[in-house]
Amino acid sequence: MRWIAIYALSKVWSSDGTMRENVKRVFYVRYVAHPCYIDIIAQRPEIRLDKLENDTSDEAAKPIMAAAHAYQIGSARDVLPLRFHVERDLLARMPNLLVVSTNGAGFDTVNVKHCTAAGVLVVNQSGGNAEAVATHVLAMLLMLSKQIIQSNHALRRGTLNDRSLFMGNDVRGRTIGIVGIGNVGRRVAQLCRGLFDMQVIACDPYLDAETIAERGAAKVTLDQLLQRSDFVSINCPLDETTRSMIGAREFALMQPHAYFITTARGFIHDERALTQVLREKKIAGAGLDVWDEEPPPSDHPLLQLDNVIASPHTAGMTRETRANMGRIAAEQLVMTLDGKRPPRVVNPEVWPAYAERFEQILGFRPQG
Repeated sequence: MRWIAIYALSKVWSSDGTMRENVKRVFYVRYVAHPCYIDIIAQRPEIRLDKLENDTSDEAAKPIMAAAHAYQIGSARDVLPLRFHVERDLLARMPNLLVVSTNGAGFDTVNVKHCTAAGVLVVNQSGGNAEAVATHVLAMLLMLSKQIIQSNHALRRGTLNDRSLFMGNDVRGRTIGIVGIGNVGRRVAQLCRGLFDMQVIACDPYLDAETIAERGAAKVTLDQLLQRSDFVSINCPLDETTRSMIGAREFALMQPHAYFITTARGFIHDERALTQVLREKKIAGAGLDVWDEEPPPSDHPLLQLDNVIASPHTAGMTRETRANMGRIAAEQLVMTLDGKRPPRVVNPEVWPAYAERFEQILGFRPQG
């Protein structure tokens, strides 16, 4: 096993009059978003940072996890072994755990309900990859509307007999429907309106019409969005309310010339239903960055279709974004361990229980 440890020991008096070691313990498995995360944590000598590997034995991991106050966790569910996903059993092995911080905006590897029940705060890095994901949406939108993938395949295969068969469409003035107008959705709206004067509509049950209008879109229901959009962009998180949200019924509401684009998470849409409507040409095409299984197998039915643009969950992966995500993850975690309320809390309802546990474990009460 390989790990790094950065720490210093000192003594502090807690509120109950006992002496404690002022060491704050953080660990991660295999990787963090960017090396700058480690550099920022290293500037705080009272924080010890441990690294585990995917194959670290349970015996070697046990003392590190039992002492941990924070877990910096990867967001990719198929990269991180299941035994390191945050579920009830894992939480039971970490009695001192106060906060779980994801490397990205998603939290697929974290059972938020179990964390809340255990008094553990969950934070993510939402907004840190908004620019990268939004431009990926736009790239897919343009490639689909211009039939770049289809013409590229025909040219390479030597089957391009009539270039007019690959005539595309302008996007100016078209309608894009955004499902989830948070950090990414808001940037998608801004780009589509500003660059192509597109009509933007959005479905987001957590925002009122006025707020959605401030973000550059008109509020509609999901059914209205699917019926009216030339492009549907999925930009919401995966949770109990969005799992299987887009299935056969929803795809049937889309127009035959419409395109489906998702850079959110697998399991929000039904892959089998999407395959069927694409084969039957009930919608024009799809741009897919996320999958039920990641990466998808090369013989996946959707990868056999020429009107599908595929990428392996790389929408948020740019050099600039990785550095940004590493920085904000480290800064937010340091802020949290300093007893301040972090800006990207996934389960705010846990705060009272979390604050009580924080004081018991670290000896002072967090602000907020």
